[in-house]
Amino acid sequence: MHYQRIQEFFNARRDRGRPLVLATVIDTEGSTYSKAGERMLVDENGIFQGMISGGCLEGDLAIRAQQVLETGSPQVVTYDLADDDELWGLGVGCDGMMKVFLQAMTAAGNYQPFAHLSELAARRSRSAAALVVGTGIAGLPAGAACHVQGDEVRAFGADSASASRLQEACRGLLESGGSRIECLGGGAEVFYTVIEPVPRLLILGAGPDAEPLVRIAAELGWRCTVSDHRPAYVESNDFASAEECRCCAVDELSQVLRLDDFDLAVVMSHHLSSDRAYLAQLAESTIPYIGLLGPAGRRARLLEDLGAAAIELDGRLHGPAGLDLGGRGPAAIALSIAAEMQQALSRGSVSRSRFRKESSG
Repeated sequence: MHYQRIQEFFNARRDRGRPLVLATVIDTEGSTYSKAGERMLVDENGIFQGMISGGCLEGDLAIRAQQVLETGSPQVVTYDLADDDELWGLGVGCDGMMKVFLQAMTAAGNYQPFAHLSELAARRSRSAAALVVGTGIAGLPAGAACHVQGDEVRAFGADSASASRLQEACRGLLESGGSRIECLGGGAEVFYTVIEPVPRLLILGAGPDAEPLVRIAAELGWRCTVSDHRPAYVESNDFASAEECRCCAVDELSQVLRLDDFDLAVVMSHHLSSDRAYLAQLAESTIPYIGLLGPAGRRARLLEDLGAAAIELDGRLHGPAGLDLGGRGPAAIALSIAAEMQQALSRGSVSRSRFRKESSG
């Protein structure tokens, strides 16, 4: 789910009080474009944001969403993509199965549960969500939900007894991770999933070669902050897709920004003393991935200059940053760095906000 795009889509409809349908992938088998937990929104006109099938099922889901809005009743739809030519006429050619739960959201219901889900994704720690997708229990209708993050528990549409049972299961899921469907008893089926925070990237250096990295990060749905001590760099380059762009003295970085709020950082000021100061401050942070532009010899010199502080970067510093994809120029370099960061995030899927991986450089 692309956090920024789907949030803007949601905000625009909520601000006008327009109804929406939340489509959640609750189960998959075999080869599918999305896995359980992926979401998309559909408005009353069939316009959607988010993608769960690469575009081949979204049209059908938009039609079904209108039925959900008209009836007010949730709906579960199963797509057997192995038989799609016969059943759906879509010609997808995949061998997987995807089960999707659709539920209406209105101003009267405060657009829950998505409104709170989007808040959780914007925070800095994992949370767990329970969504009732089938039920025969009074006080626990299909579409009821429970969200748990730390000591905070929010229930939507469930009575207190059922909410307590959902909460207990969510806390267990935070320990084990993943997504699954379980029977709660009494005919109720519940989809449980972990909500990972949106990755946050800090780019230190606002030169022209930072522009494509910011754009790629934004396309991936990451929240990106750019910082540089040179006003001309900050003002003259295009960082419109960054969440924030700052101009501050290098030595004041850790005072201006909470470095521990970031999951990824790339040092690319192309200025030796600035990079040294940035690395010294990053060494004191808990940022799991730190990328450094420049050749291996430059990295070695910087680490030597840092002395004992360099030990704190062990296992986190990647320099030269990026996977060896080939190609030259700012765009190709940005792609290689983004690819390495995405790889690091994926390898840390148990706790994406605090992953560790061995340095590739």
